[in-house]
Amino acid sequence: MVNNQRLIVGLGNPGKEYEKTRHNVGFDIVEAFAKINGVSLSKRSGRAITGDGMVGETRVHLMLPQTFMNLSGEAVAAFLRQKPIELADIIVISDDIHLPTGKIRIRPGGSDGGHNGLKSISAHLKTKEYARLRFGVGEEFPGGKQIDYVLSRFSVADRKIVDENIERAVAALECWISDDLERAMNRFNG
Repeated sequence: MVNNQRLIVGLGNPGKEYEKTRHNVGFDIVEAFAKINGVSLSKRSGRAITGDGMVGETRVHLMLPQTFMNLSGEAVAAFLRQKPIELADIIVISDDIHLPTGKIRIRPGGSDGGHNGLKSISAHLKTKEYARLRFGVGEEFPGGKQIDYVLSRFSVADRKIVDENIERAVAALECWISDDLERAMNRFNG
């Protein structure tokens, strides 16, 4: 029996029209992690696409909620009812408009920063004390156009920056799995 388990949740919206948008960078990172670590994201578990595999000595569960962003907590809570995983062993990946494009910030918990996916997860888990990896998508949008901005795709130049830093985000997740959150924060928050 494996006692050492981790859950990585990537936030995004389901559907082809949302693929590769700023809001779906959490999906992109989990998909890259799965590919690099040989984990198949092919199971349907409640309202999520999931996969699991061994990364070193750790059983890693990957999750892409299929509930749309503002209901992400429903899928996460349902998954945790089936596979009880300690809060300290969960990390949620989200886009962040308050960080420059490609910048990574890892935190052990805290505010949702106005992010509806994090807000939903906090409400359903009844705590804000779970780790987050926030991935910068910039904030080059006029007032009142935030929704249009996060649901749009990156420019070619920004996509290059994003793809390079998705690899860094995967390395940060691997560091979190093999070492701990503090080591990942020290190495990848820059």
